[in-house]
Amino acid sequence: MDMTSGNPYKLILIFSLPLLVGNIFQQLYNMVDSIVVGNLVGEKALAAVSTGFPIIFGLSSLFMGIGMGATVMISQFYGAKDLESIRHTVNTMYTALIVASIPLTIVGVLLSDPLLRLMQVPDDGTLEMARTYMIVIFIGIIGNLGFNLNAGILQGFGDSRTSLLFLLIATIINIALDLLFTAAMGMGVFGVALATIIAQLASWSFGIWYLKRHYVFLEIRLLKFRFKKEFFFKAMKLGIPSGLQQMLFSIGIMTMQALVNGYGSLFMAGFSGANKIDSFAFMPIQSFATAMTTYTGQNVGASRMDRVKQGTRAGLVLAIVCSLVLGFGIYPFGGFLMRMFNQNPEVIAAGEVYLRSVLPFYALLGIQFIYTAVLRGAGEMIIPMVSSFVSLWIARIPVAYILAATLGRDSIYFSYAAGWLLGVIIAFVSYKRGKWKTKAVIVRPQNAENPA
Repeated sequence: MDMTSGNPYKLILIFSLPLLVGNIFQQLYNMVDSIVVGNLVGEKALAAVSTGFPIIFGLSSLFMGIGMGATVMISQFYGAKDLESIRHTVNTMYTALIVASIPLTIVGVLLSDPLLRLMQVPDDGTLEMARTYMIVIFIGIIGNLGFNLNAGILQGFGDSRTSLLFLLIATIINIALDLLFTAAMGMGVFGVALATIIAQLASWSFGIWYLKRHYVFLEIRLLKFRFKKEFFFKAMKLGIPSGLQQMLFSIGIMTMQALVNGYGSLFMAGFSGANKIDSFAFMPIQSFATAMTTYTGQNVGASRMDRVKQGTRAGLVLAIVCSLVLGFGIYPFGGFLMRMFNQNPEVIAAGEVYLRSVLPFYALLGIQFIYTAVLRGAGEMIIPMVSSFVSLWIARIPVAYILAATLGRDSIYFSYAAGWLLGVIIAFVSYKRGKWKTKAVIVRPQNAENPA
């Protein structure tokens, strides 16, 4: 999709809707994992599956960040109609994927147990199940990284619909194998993890076939390594701040999880279930933010800063409206939704506390994500990292621990709003200052248009 002309509202919506449906499928198969283990295996298994996520995300975040940098490069090259640079970027990233996945798998397997213990996961059966889940996921981590790389390539082209097909394949496979391995064969948490990596590997493989068939100029050859160091270093320069942001975010979530874990497996299970519901409510914001990154990248590449400003207004309106509708729409049904995951009253009550503390403030999260997405699409990667770091480490985590010590465990989730507000202030001030306009990957001619 060419996003350098046309109505910004329409373009952002058209790009976002397939992403939103795709995110629904992605969260659906994550939620199916939780529903299956929560109802068929028990509360401890539900807690175990959720606990490992920030560790998996944190250890893989550096490569994911570099992939984000590559997506920005592709979107700007696409806006400038530079197909050769796109080809070099894609093949360089595929070479990096194959090479990086081996040490990442080894490190992930070796660190699973000590990191879970550091997070104070209860050794009442929860720890063992969480360790099993994480080891299996890390063994198949290349499928997850490859899937996200394919999605990033297509998003750079302005194609958000094809990624939906990849996710649909993964979701169907995952749900079918979850039921087979867990309900029929009694494989427990191991079966859930195995279903996940098989689904991701299948979806990644289909994505490779699709790119080779429909984007022949990319010339993807997995076993014929083609590496352009200047493109990799450029992706690193753009992506390492994003990777560090995700890594610091994961460490922060682990720190927050340690606080939650200290209240026992039932409170952990409530947090896990509510977090899945929260993830569904967050999806429109995530979709709009992804659309804004691509929209901004293409228009920066085409030297259309005036359209970036128009798109930012459109993205903010869409994100705020959706945040308010979803936040207050889900609020009254927290208890009903929590019963999908577990029937224990203590688990349900713990989940309701989370949702009632977080959902009313969702508009703040939407504003923060739109501004940081615009900055990132323009090539400004440092400010989004700072906004995320300050939001989490200077506000959310300290406030959570203070609230826990003074008002008790049911107050800790109000710390989310405090963090989001601080993150909004940082991103907004940076956007208004305008230095992001000088961060483009594409070098503009001296007489390039810059009306913003």
